[in-house]
Amino acid sequence: MLENKSIGLVLSGGGIRGMAHIGLIKAMREHSIEANIVAGTSIGALVGALYANGNSAEEMLSFFKETPLFQYSFFTINKPGFIDTERYANIFKNFFPSNSFESLGRPLFIVATDLMSGKETIFNKGELIKPLLASAALPPVFSPVEINGILYADGGIMNNFPTEYVKDKTDFIIGSNVSVTVPLQKRDLRNSFQLTGRVTSLMIHASNDEKLKQCDLFIEPKELDKIGVLDKKGIENAFNIGYEYGSKALERMLSNT
Repeated sequence: MLENKSIGLVLSGGGIRGMAHIGLIKAMREHSIEANIVAGTSIGALVGALYANGNSAEEMLSFFKETPLFQYSFFTINKPGFIDTERYANIFKNFFPSNSFESLGRPLFIVATDLMSGKETIFNKGELIKPLLASAALPPVFSPVEINGILYADGGIMNNFPTEYVKDKTDFIIGSNVSVTVPLQKRDLRNSFQLTGRVTSLMIHASNDEKLKQCDLFIEPKELDKIGVLDKKGIENAFNIGYEYGSKALERMLSNT
């Protein structure tokens, strides 16, 4: 079914739940399926960059396990946000020493939000690390990243599932959405923070839902809802869920050909 077809891979934002993307990639490789072009937002941009860089699933997991989310020395009082996002640059250089899109093994498109114009920006050439940091800079936890005088933040604010950047360039789209929503009880909406989180989640899901239908194959594991967006303890669990869902989806697809 996929012979002689170019494949696009689209990876959503969603924090630690994005380890499910790595599980899907492992399943793809076990079925000898490789994407030709990758597009991602936030955690999807980071995983997409590691995939485009040729890293193994084990190396990708190590990257996220070894990168501290809340390191005391990274906290800032001089920038908007609790943590200085740009302090992660040196850690990223260990994995991306050439620091350029052109050094990757396949084209990569990543989305960040231009906070000044209120529009999304796509990065796919030149310097790699700063756009990666910007795409994953979730406010208000992580500070915006300045690139050429413009402040950028998490790409998921404007576009959490960027199918449009692979749709016209490929024949077959595989998607992984980890920004999932499940039904809640009234007790889950007792304060302003819970309400804000729920509304944001529903808004993102509504925009994702339409784009997911543009994929020829996708996973959207509802079990990921039990994993906190910034809970590093959930790394292995999210990875395993993505691998299980990815394996089953690929096997169903291949058995129908």
